[in-house]
Amino acid sequence: MKISCQEVVILNPPGEMDVEDRESPCEIASDSCGLPSVHLSTGEDSDEDFSCPETSNEDGAALSHLDWLEELYEEDHDDVDGDGDLAVAAVDGEKRRYAETARMFKLRRNLDQLDCFHRQKERDVLKAREELKLCCHNIESLVEHRDNLEREIERQRAADDSVAVFRLRSQHKHLCQELQTEEELEGHINTGLKQQELVLREVEVELGRFSSLRQEVQEEQRLFQAHKNQKTSTRLQQERKASQNLQLKMQHLKQKQAVLLKTEEAGCQTKIEEGRANHKIACNYLKETIRRMQRQEAEKQQQRREFLEKRIQAVNSLKSNIAATQESLRLQQSRARVNAQKEEVRRRQLRESLEAQGINSIKHMYQQKQVEEIKRKQAEFEERQKSKRVEIVAKILQEERQVKSRRRHRGLPPKPSTCDRVPLPGRAGETLLRYLAPRPPSDPEERATPQLIRFSDVSSSSSASSDVGDLEETVYREEDHRGLADSLAEPEFSGLWDQNHEQLPDKKMAVAQTEVKQKDPALAGGALNIPAKKMRGPPFISKPEVIFFKDFEVGIIYKQKIVLTNVSYVTNYCKLLGVSARLKDFLSINFEPPGSLSTGMSCDMQAVFQPTINEDLKGEVHFVSALGPFSVPVRCTIKKCELEVDGQFIDFGSHVVGQTISRIITLTNKGALATLFSLDTSSCLIPETSRVQTASNVSANTCQENRNPDTTSEGRSRSVSMGTVALSEALQKEHPGSEASTTGPEIVPEARASSDGHVQMSDSHADSGDLSLGYVREGEIGPLQSLQLEVLFSPTIPGRVQLDFHIVFSDFTSKPIPIQVRGVAVSVPVWVVQPSIDLKICMFDRLYQDSIVVQSRASSALRLTFEVCPEMRKHMELLPKTAFIQARSSFNAQLKFLPRSSLSKDAKNLFDSDTGVLEVPMAVQVAGQVTAARFTVHAVVTSSELQFDRTLVDFGFCSVHQSVTSSVRLTNPSLLPQDFGFLAVPEFIELQPNDGFGTLLPQETLEIDLVFSAKKAKEYNFQLRCKSGMNRDFLLSCRAAGVRPPLQLSHSLVKFGATALGDQSTAVLHLIYPPANRQSSKSVPPVGKDAPRLFSFSVPEGSDISIAPSAGRLLAGERCLLQVTFRPRLPDKDIQEEALRLLRRAELHRVEELGRSRRAEQEAFKEVPVVTGKGKKASVIPKTSQASDGPQPDQLTESPTPAELRPWPERQEEARASLLHSFTGRYRESTVPCFVSDGDPPQDDPQAQPAWSAFNTLYLQLQCPAVQPPLVVISNSARSVIDFHQVAVGERVLKRFTVQNISPETLDLRSSVLDVHGPFSLVKALRCIRPGEKHTVVLAFSPSLEKKYCELLEVCSQKMTLEMTLSGVAVVPAVTSSHPGGVLDFGHVLQKESTTRVLKLQNSSVVAVGFRALLASLSPSRPAGGADSLTSLLRTYTDSPVHPTVGPQNFSGLSVFSVVPPEGSVAPGQSLDITVTFRPDHPSVHYSDRLTVELTNKSKVCVVDVKGAASSHNMYLLGGDVLTVPIESLLPPLTTRRHPLTELELKEKPTTPVLVTLRATYTAGVLTPAVRELQVGCIATQSVTKGGEFHWDNAGSLQQLGFSVEPSKGSVETGHKRTVTVTWVPHRGYKPHEVVQTCLPLTLTGDDTHVYRVTLMALVSTTAD
Repeated sequence: MKISCQEVVILNPPGEMDVEDRESPCEIASDSCGLPSVHLSTGEDSDEDFSCPETSNEDGAALSHLDWLEELYEEDHDDVDGDGDLAVAAVDGEKRRYAETARMFKLRRNLDQLDCFHRQKERDVLKAREELKLCCHNIESLVEHRDNLEREIERQRAADDSVAVFRLRSQHKHLCQELQTEEELEGHINTGLKQQELVLREVEVELGRFSSLRQEVQEEQRLFQAHKNQKTSTRLQQERKASQNLQLKMQHLKQKQAVLLKTEEAGCQTKIEEGRANHKIACNYLKETIRRMQRQEAEKQQQRREFLEKRIQAVNSLKSNIAATQESLRLQQSRARVNAQKEEVRRRQLRESLEAQGINSIKHMYQQKQVEEIKRKQAEFEERQKSKRVEIVAKILQEERQVKSRRRHRGLPPKPSTCDRVPLPGRAGETLLRYLAPRPPSDPEERATPQLIRFSDVSSSSSASSDVGDLEETVYREEDHRGLADSLAEPEFSGLWDQNHEQLPDKKMAVAQTEVKQKDPALAGGALNIPAKKMRGPPFISKPEVIFFKDFEVGIIYKQKIVLTNVSYVTNYCKLLGVSARLKDFLSINFEPPGSLSTGMSCDMQAVFQPTINEDLKGEVHFVSALGPFSVPVRCTIKKCELEVDGQFIDFGSHVVGQTISRIITLTNKGALATLFSLDTSSCLIPETSRVQTASNVSANTCQENRNPDTTSEGRSRSVSMGTVALSEALQKEHPGSEASTTGPEIVPEARASSDGHVQMSDSHADSGDLSLGYVREGEIGPLQSLQLEVLFSPTIPGRVQLDFHIVFSDFTSKPIPIQVRGVAVSVPVWVVQPSIDLKICMFDRLYQDSIVVQSRASSALRLTFEVCPEMRKHMELLPKTAFIQARSSFNAQLKFLPRSSLSKDAKNLFDSDTGVLEVPMAVQVAGQVTAARFTVHAVVTSSELQFDRTLVDFGFCSVHQSVTSSVRLTNPSLLPQDFGFLAVPEFIELQPNDGFGTLLPQETLEIDLVFSAKKAKEYNFQLRCKSGMNRDFLLSCRAAGVRPPLQLSHSLVKFGATALGDQSTAVLHLIYPPANRQSSKSVPPVGKDAPRLFSFSVPEGSDISIAPSAGRLLAGERCLLQVTFRPRLPDKDIQEEALRLLRRAELHRVEELGRSRRAEQEAFKEVPVVTGKGKKASVIPKTSQASDGPQPDQLTESPTPAELRPWPERQEEARASLLHSFTGRYRESTVPCFVSDGDPPQDDPQAQPAWSAFNTLYLQLQCPAVQPPLVVISNSARSVIDFHQVAVGERVLKRFTVQNISPETLDLRSSVLDVHGPFSLVKALRCIRPGEKHTVVLAFSPSLEKKYCELLEVCSQKMTLEMTLSGVAVVPAVTSSHPGGVLDFGHVLQKESTTRVLKLQNSSVVAVGFRALLASLSPSRPAGGADSLTSLLRTYTDSPVHPTVGPQNFSGLSVFSVVPPEGSVAPGQSLDITVTFRPDHPSVHYSDRLTVELTNKSKVCVVDVKGAASSHNMYLLGGDVLTVPIESLLPPLTTRRHPLTELELKEKPTTPVLVTLRATYTAGVLTPAVRELQVGCIATQSVTKGGEFHWDNAGSLQQLGFSVEPSKGSVETGHKRTVTVTWVPHRGYKPHEVVQTCLPLTLTGDDTHVYRVTLMALVSTTAD
């Protein structure tokens, strides 16, 4: 962000700031970044506001402080209220303090924002400086690179290498451009940095101006915090006092609650004990009752299951019978077909023999056929007579049985039906469970809460006028329910119920009387004078006598007024005791005791009834009077259905066949509940279990009866039997869900009866076929409504008919009403023998004839009139129109049928134009006969046309070199097969299939291909004529235009040789653009002369064919070389299918193996008899056999073998290999189109697509045979690409692929030559492989430059060439080390202990890089004699020591320094730690070695010189001059001495000599003292945690010689060093060139005491160094 000096707003003085803060608080805006910007003044805002994200939290804190401050000062204001003038003054002071505090917080916030802005500007300046530094570094590197390039250019120019000079110059130019860009960037950054620094200085100046204000704010914050602490302490004291008072109150409240709780617990414990005792007694009785009900239910379930099993067996047997019947029918049909064939052969032979004899065969056979037909009809007539005789006898016997049964039952009077009052046994259990269990929600209509509650006041007059019958019926129902409850409540054993069951009402009444006596002692003491006259009946009567709520609905409130009248002979009173327990939840009584009532006086009360359950209720309202208790009965009934009919028996009497008579049945519902009804014609329906049938069955029966009113007895019996079969099949299909789909066990008897009584059903239906029901067969009858049901009698067969049906209802409380219908039919004298004449399939405009036979049983001749309906008079004719039939004879009439095309218009109601079905009702009027003899003529009329889907076939433009195919669809709309054929077909057209001849089946559509091949470039217009078998012609118009394409192919057909899979074959041809004079003049559409042409070959996607070039541009007279390549390969779909097949086969094999292993285990672990100690035999079964006894199907899928866990590419490789081995050959033909444009795209829009013409398209036909390859790749997932991926420069990676010879011949392999200077090389030579052998080819990739490489390797054999693509990417490794190089000092370590240091290698490249960590001490190329330390041996001791690369080694022979890991690989983007360990085994200060980390390509990452020192004690001394050489022998020091040590020598501790040389300089008369430093250190070890001490002995004697040591003694902590400074100043009397020398012991005390003998040698030097 850039701001100017004017953008920083300066704070006003403190005085003005206070006023501004009161008037307008600090403004908070939002800048473009979304951060709050704070203005330090109320002046105009600057153009750009500075913001700081760090102040958002501080702002929130400040605001929270202000809120807390307001609360604090409000409390202070509350505290000082009520003190008069002093309080007012205190409030004013508090307000001023609040304003000052708010001002302080606002100033603090503004200052914090200014500090944040200052920090932001500092960060911007630092960032700009870093960018400038980086830019300068880039410029220096670019300048250095440019200088190097210039030197290289000069060198190459001297070497006269122009190519290199040109390349280097281009690099130099590019580098100069980069340098110029960097310099421009540097100038831009420098300018920005100066501007940022200027802004920073301005902000610092503003901070300095606000320093005094900052101090003032800090002082105010301190005072505010003190005031806040004081208020906090005061509030804390007040809260403590309030909490103490609250604790005291809580203690008193807890004590009271404890006392109350104990009292409640005692009472609850008593109630719980009583309840438990009562519950225990009730549970015993209840368990026994429920146990009995469960046994009964189990017996019913068992019976139901047995019945279902019987049903299933019956259905199965019926199904088997149906199957056997179908099989027999099939056999009969096959026999009939064989007999018909034989008959046809016989007729043909007879016809031939008759024709050979010269007899008219047609006439003879027709006469013979007529004779046979007459004999067959006579036989049928005799059979019908016999069957009718049997039916008549059966009807007579049945009527006799019915007469006997009527006589037997006529003496018994009819008993009233009580089924509605007797509950079913099943409902008793349901009622008990409903009372015991919690009440379930009622029906949805009953659960729904009414929005408006209706109140109905029922007066006494309305109740008195209620139906007495309804009341009696309600009483009966209540008694039945009471009897049911008594039967259910009665236990099977005697108990407490026997004692309390009958005495409960008496006890209640006694208690009520006692309460009355206690409340009214005057009444109890005999204040009323009761006469001696006896009172019969209750002392009070109610009007109405019974409180009756009829047809109530749940959720509605009902009210009724009752008047109680004193009918006793004394003054009496009346008191309400309550209602029955059954009505307590639903009935409430509003009654005010009137006091004493004289005789004849009355009082009112109101009963309010609010039902919540939908069931009948009854009970009593109990009262008590001076003469004793009395009660008023209450009855509440729900809405019910009361259904009845006006008559249950209908007798039609006698009627002639053909008439139709109807009777009406009136169905009345006297109840208040609507119900659904249905007429059930089933003769075996049981009334107790009937239900409403579905509408589908009823409608189906209705449709069947209405559709076939005139069917014969045989047809009806056949339909009934087929309906029974369909019913049995439906029952069998619905059997699994029969219990769920039906409404309980009520359907079971009906189904059983229907299945068992099949014969009775068929007989009854045969008898009642002429009796039918009206249109109303089901519906809904409302409350208090009547419906009329119609029964029709249409006799068609003489005889007695009867129909028994039931009216069933959906209300389960209403039983079905049986209806019996009887009628007698009398036959007509004249009838048509064949009532249905079928003319089969007829065609329009064709004549068809048939004969109609009329039979008469009358004793005299009758006149017949044959009538044809007016719609069919143009198409059908009956001859003769009028005739006479003799007595007891027959008459034949001739029927002629000639359907015309106007049939659909003339007879719309008789002819269905969609299906072609014609059904014509005909009648023969008989003189003196009421009903005409009717018959029906059936025929299916169809057309003889053939239809084309189009009338014109346009082939368009067709090249003279190609053929155009167009398809037409020929449809036969007729219902008969028709032959067709195309005649006089031109030579340039071809029709397929069968050259345009064939037969079309009915409603069949055949697709005919028309192949047009233009011979010349001209227009073609012609017609194709199709002739049908009916000698009708159908024309099809065709047109086409022959053209010649502008381009030509040298070969339009390419035949490739047999090509192996994986190999390729190439064919070369030319695409020619001939000049304009050679082209035909017929070129459509015309384009510019010799216009250029664009061409494009469209090769199918996924094809094995490739064409190069696939697109191009040709000028007139040019030709283009085309290369067509055929590369056969296996489709991926076949490979996947083969892989799945192999997987399934492996799975089957594994399952078989598991089965064999399981059987083997079972045989191995059979029971082996073992003799126990007592001589008995025992069987020993291993535990493992238990797990393998039975087959575990889950184990086949849950425990896959390792072969199944292989990845999918391996499966595909196996599948590909399998397909290659089993490949036998493949031949394919394909056509590739070549699209040719009309010219170039328009010049104004070159990107636009040029115009393409379909008629200019060329077609190239290819024949591609593929054979099995002799050589296949079986590794690398059978891919032909060897990808080395990314490899570091300098490394060498090997890849292998394996080939196999799957041919029966030996193959001699050879390869193409790879680039000699390229990175790829063939490591292993190729050889000759025999059939079935494999050969592995090894390839190496060793890149030297960073780039991508790709090369093609061809493996050739005699029959094919296998191409392998080699690819790889070279990457320069980028590995860095955490140590930059140089010296790595381990310091001092105790001998035989170790310490470690860690070097981290970071791999920034994208490939894994290998490395090696080399120590110079372990390098085989290191000089064995220590020649590298020769320089250090020749140097003087005064010079700075130069240690050798490899220092002393351990006496054990192991290396002092070790590296872990010595070699390895660093993953891309990862790091690796290298641990260097220093482990000496003897003291030395010259341990050193050189560690080199280099990569696989010999490039070095870092070179580190490691060194360390070892000591035998934890205290050591560093410094001084070198007294020994840095080279040590690997042999330990010799310990042998010439003479034994004395006792004094043993007591003296060994000392270590140290030489310290001090040189003071004297230059220009100035003497500079000599100063040397020694370091005393203490090694940190785990065994010793204490530090060490040191001190100089006789340090005071040094001052005489001018030496001083500081400090002279001291202590050193473990792991630390302490510096000791030795200073020498020449003393007085020092002689020039004199060497001052003294010896001083230094004692180091640690884990042991060690003495260093320090020799101080000093001199004065006059040299300048």
